[in-house]
Amino acid sequence: MSTSTPHGEVLTAPDRPPAPPRRRPGRVFAAVLCGLIGFGLTAAAGYSAVTERRAERQARTADAAYRKAASLWRATPVDTLFPPVLDGTGSGPGGADRTWTRVALAPDADCSAALAADWRALLAEAGCTRVLRATYTDATRSSLVTVGMVFAPADATAVNALRGRLTAPPGYGFPDDRRAAWTASVLPEAPVVVYTVSAFADGRVLDGPRPAEETMTKDATGPAAQAGLGHEAKAVADRVERAVRALAAPPSAAPAR
Repeated sequence: MSTSTPHGEVLTAPDRPPAPPRRRPGRVFAAVLCGLIGFGLTAAAGYSAVTERRAERQARTADAAYRKAASLWRATPVDTLFPPVLDGTGSGPGGADRTWTRVALAPDADCSAALAADWRALLAEAGCTRVLRATYTDATRSSLVTVGMVFAPADATAVNALRGRLTAPPGYGFPDDRRAAWTASVLPEAPVVVYTVSAFADGRVLDGPRPAEETMTKDATGPAAQAGLGHEAKAVADRVERAVRALAAPPSAAPAR
């Protein structure tokens, strides 16, 4: 009787899933780069839209403030527009300090009553609603400076067209033949023309008014230049202009949440 060795089952290794394809570094980098570019373009478009909307709101706010400033002459206390005392630290010739005290204040007036014919002609297109005037004297009481504000309808294009065309303004408290130096500025923040004209307090007659900048140069000659009346006119104008700009400034935008 013979015996046989039983055959055992042949064991085989289990099936393995196929190895994933190897990603090429170049393709990975390109995919990441495309994603970043897409994100950047989306973010840039969103930022541009927000910026444009903000600019539009700011433009509307500035325009509304400009138009509202046309009523400053009746809505603002006179001591705010024409302070009783003006500080002129460093504003005199050679940086000397100056101080001016208000000595005369004119009632608000119609343009026909307060302005000369040449100014009325220049303002024909821009219009004119009211004129405010005051006169200051320096600490030595040797000079006088009239400062005026001409309010025009709130048409920025017509008002800005006056730049560089305005002539010597009239004084208030002294006649035209006493005028020494003058300035006239069209404010970009408000439909207002601010002007000044200086004179000697002793009433001396002068050859004619000169632009303040001409009397402020180092080689300027003549009584007005030597007495610093160009500096007086320019400095008083600057301080009154600052007051008007501050009043006409649009309200600050509320912080974004």
